[in-house]
Amino acid sequence: MSDYPETVREFRAWFPDDAACRAYLERIRWPNGPRCPRCNRAEVWIMKPPFYRCADCRHDFTVTAGTLFADTRLPLSLWFEAMWHVVNQKQGASALGVQRVLGVSYLTAWRWLHKLRRAMVRPGRDRLSGAVEVDEVYIGGEKPGKRGRGASGKALVLVAAQADGPRIGRIRLVRVANASQLVLTPAVQGIIAPSAQVLTDDWGGYGGLGEAGYERQIVRKSAVVGENLLPRANRVASLLQRWLLGTHQGAVAHSHLDYYLDEFVFRFNRRRSRSRGLLFHRLMEQALATAPVRCPQLVGGTEPQGNVVGEQCK
Repeated sequence: MSDYPETVREFRAWFPDDAACRAYLERIRWPNGPRCPRCNRAEVWIMKPPFYRCADCRHDFTVTAGTLFADTRLPLSLWFEAMWHVVNQKQGASALGVQRVLGVSYLTAWRWLHKLRRAMVRPGRDRLSGAVEVDEVYIGGEKPGKRGRGASGKALVLVAAQADGPRIGRIRLVRVANASQLVLTPAVQGIIAPSAQVLTDDWGGYGGLGEAGYERQIVRKSAVVGENLLPRANRVASLLQRWLLGTHQGAVAHSHLDYYLDEFVFRFNRRRSRSRGLLFHRLMEQALATAPVRCPQLVGGTEPQGNVVGEQCK
């Protein structure tokens, strides 16, 4: 028997109420029985459901303590519905779509989606290896002024696509402040293993990769776009732009773009999965491993990598 439902009918049968949802969370988080989240002791007392009490430190807790679901005021069954809806939408879910399906406020849908996007990044995930194509793409609407790597008013995203034969393997996306060497080198180090072969164009921003221990291969001796010699990275960049425009109508603030990039990577790297239920299970596992995200943390978004130390491109 699978550890997750395979169809919507099975989903509804598995999770008819909050008690069933909590039992599922306990099986995932505590396969060997409840443990105190404060002192990690396994000796606990069962209190009035859904509470447990640690026999050592006397701390009262539930299965959602210290997780993405901590202190939620809405039913867990509604959270489960939201997660099932998110993983079953091939092109992703917008806050407006979640609002319509679940009957919650737009603000609640927006907050939940941003919290779930935090859980889509697995802690300690492996860096890309093998042959990896690296390029950048600017995200943003049409604006007058300079084009290319010096464009203003747009967000710059570093795209890394691992080769899987002729196909695209895993990917990583990182929003960076600019395309300078001081910014691109540490950004690449954060997502690509040192043993990898990095394929780039001849842009000077990648000039420090050799000193950083990478085998850099320049596939194009000019930064001017011509023949597509980085097809995997360019394909990912194109799909990202279409996804942001199609699913979210391009209405993504630059300060919140990182969360959308995390969702795109989560979906893309699992695009060959035949089971939506397995994606639901994986997202649930990661939600239980994600610390609580308070609403004030969602406001204001994040800064791109290298925003302070990176020198500006000319």
